[in-house]
Amino acid sequence: MSLKRLKPIPHFANEDAERKFWDTHDSTEYVDWSRARRVIFPNLKSSTRTISVRLPKSMIVALKSLANRKDVPYQSLLKVYLADRIASEYRLPAEPAATAREPSTPYRRSRSHP
Repeated sequence: MSLKRLKPIPHFANEDAERKFWDTHDSTEYVDWSRARRVIFPNLKSSTRTISVRLPKSMIVALKSLANRKDVPYQSLLKVYLADRIASEYRLPAEPAATAREPSTPYRRSRSHP
């Protein structure tokens, strides 16, 4: 079994520089993954960023009503809905686009593009 000589991992000025580096380099040249161990960070919280989104009052009322039925804060429910939609956009369609239909809502705008 030969030992592979690993390249030293450079120091990065910031996360963007590190992200760009790893997007264009193979980590196996820098890390011996055969010695890696699985680690769990139970208290790690994902970072959040505050944004401002303007929504019609009727949409906010409907969202609060749904959240109340589910006994969750409306902003938490909104995050769940957004996460679900984002995940579904990245998945391949399970059925042909011609038959896959989303339920219409009073808030859905028609799209002029696919």
